[in-house]
Amino acid sequence: MSKVISLTPANFDQDHVPLIVHDVPQIPDRSTAIEAGKDDPFLPMLSGIRLLDAAGVDFIAIPCNTAHYWYERLQKGCRAEILHIADAVVQHLIDTQGRVGSIAVMATRGTIAAGIYSERLLKATDRVIIPDEDTQRLIDRAIASVKAGKLTVARSQAVEAADKLTAIGADCLLLACTELPVVLGDFAGGPVIADATEALARACVKASIGTAPLAMVG
Repeated sequence: MSKVISLTPANFDQDHVPLIVHDVPQIPDRSTAIEAGKDDPFLPMLSGIRLLDAAGVDFIAIPCNTAHYWYERLQKGCRAEILHIADAVVQHLIDTQGRVGSIAVMATRGTIAAGIYSERLLKATDRVIIPDEDTQRLIDRAIASVKAGKLTVARSQAVEAADKLTAIGADCLLLACTELPVVLGDFAGGPVIADATEALARACVKASIGTAPLAMVG
C-alpha cells in the first residue's frame, strides 16, 4: 500500500488511488499447499475476491506472488480485472531495462514449483535462473526470518543467496516474494534488483489513473 501511495504522482489528496483493502492473514499458506498438491487457499481467496468485486472495484491486486498459482480460477470468479504480478514485472523490466540477459527468481518454493514467472519472463530475458537447493534453502530461511521479525538474520541469509546467484551470472535478481524486498531492496551487489511488489504497485497506479509512474518518490 505504501508503494502505491509513493508511486502516485499526486499533488493533492484527491489525486491518489482509491483503495479498498481485504487483508486476512489466516488464509492457508499458499506455498505449502502447492507443494502438497492441496487447494486449501483457493476458497478463502475467492471469498475475498468476491467481497472486493461486490464493493465495486475495477481492479484487484494480489501482492502475494505464490497466490497467482490460482490466478485463472480467481479471475473467472469475478467481474473486476485481477492484475497479474508477473505481467507487471515483465512490463516494468521492458520499460526500464529493455531486455535483460539473465534473471534469477528469488521466491518461495511454491512460486517456483508453480512456474508463475518462468514463461512470462522469457518476454524480457534470454535466461531464467532457478536457484539450486542450497540457495533455495537460504531464500526459504530469509523469508521465514522476515516473517518472524528477525531482520538482521534475514538480511544475512538473503544477501548470501543473492551473492550465489550473482556469481553464476544473474544480471537481474527478481524479488518475487513480499518478504524479500524488506531485506534486499537496497542490495548493491551488482545486478539489477526487480521488486515484484513495486512493479505491481506501478501497475495499480497505471490502471487507476492511466499514468505510469516514472520513479519512486522519497
